Amino acid sequence: MTKQYGFVVDVSRCTGCKTCVVACKDAHNLPVGMNFRRVLEEVGGGWRQDRMTGAWHQDVHAWYVSISCNHCEDPACVKVCPTKAHYKRTEDGLVVIDREKCIGCGMCANACPYGAPQLDQKAHKMVKCDGCLDRLEKGGQPICVEACTERAIHFGDIAELRKTYGECAQTAPLPDPAKTKPALVIIPSPKAAR
Repeated sequence: MTKQYGFVVDVSRCTGCKTCVVACKDAHNLPVGMNFRRVLEEVGGGWRQDRMTGAWHQDVHAWYVSISCNHCEDPACVKVCPTKAHYKRTEDGLVVIDREKCIGCGMCANACPYGAPQLDQKAHKMVKCDGCLDRLEKGGQPICVEACTERAIHFGDIAELRKTYGECAQTAPLPDPAKTKPALVIIPSPKAAR
């Protein structure tokens, strides 16, 4: 493989506005209930009272994570697809679906820990983020990257992105990256370090 495209999501910048979700939905004319990009919310912690002083202390945290297909190095969807409709492109590492081969069985959706593949009810075929291949072929960026008002999403050669932003691919509520080795870098919220 010559390169591997991937995403950086800066959780410290994401406000949960969902502009990325709306832009993607609009660009791909997705029906109600289908989103190639989603914004997850992580909340937790609580309050406790110090018995000695009566003072209240908190460890409350909340942040948002914009997520789509992570074009994994070891994609679970590719491994389980009975027709080999899911495949990883050798030229850029993007995981795509050959709609001619897809039978819409949903095994990919069950296998993906990120919930990326979804059933197109009309076509009875699986669909998911393809990194906006049509835009990439014209020298552009994925629509979610261009639409993000906080510039919290970046896209490019994951090796270069990791040199700039680091190797972290984990934050709550995402699954363990060891399962599929996502082409993803997470810049965590400062609150996550608590």
